[in-house]
Amino acid sequence: MISKKFVSFVFYMAFGLLSVTYVSAGEPKKIPMYTFSEFEHWLTKDTDSVYVINFWATWCAPCVKEIPDFEKFNAQYKDQNIKVLFVSLDFPNQIESRVVPFIERMNMQAEVIVLNEPNANKWIPVVNDDWSGAIPATVIYGRGFYAFFEEELTFQDLEETILPLIQ
Repeated sequence: MISKKFVSFVFYMAFGLLSVTYVSAGEPKKIPMYTFSEFEHWLTKDTDSVYVINFWATWCAPCVKEIPDFEKFNAQYKDQNIKVLFVSLDFPNQIESRVVPFIERMNMQAEVIVLNEPNANKWIPVVNDDWSGAIPATVIYGRGFYAFFEEELTFQDLEETILPLIQ
């Protein structure tokens, strides 16, 4: 797990682009970059969907390990009003050199954004009061349900948490 201080350091050192385009499944896609205030609405959408928001980075081994399970879950349940969002905490100035090649190599199909917010001590407790700042971290909410996980999740973990919400 990555410490809160390290995540803060990453964001203090970061600078970057507004968005970067990459090609997946033959179509160009953009990786939008948001400040926390621009991103925050993702944490409170009031719809019939279930939202799975995963905070990760290419340099985080447990994050990289769980991505195929999230992608498998996204593919298997994409028609069930489940929205998977990957929130990259990579250095914004490394999007083209690290994140885009990683997304292409992993054939990531779920939506990916980059969070470009230097004050992690301000936004981490807004995501969840109990979050130490370590990643991977996942918020799952919708249909009167909220859960926060500061750990690596498997496909089975996702199914056990989310399937009761959509049945």
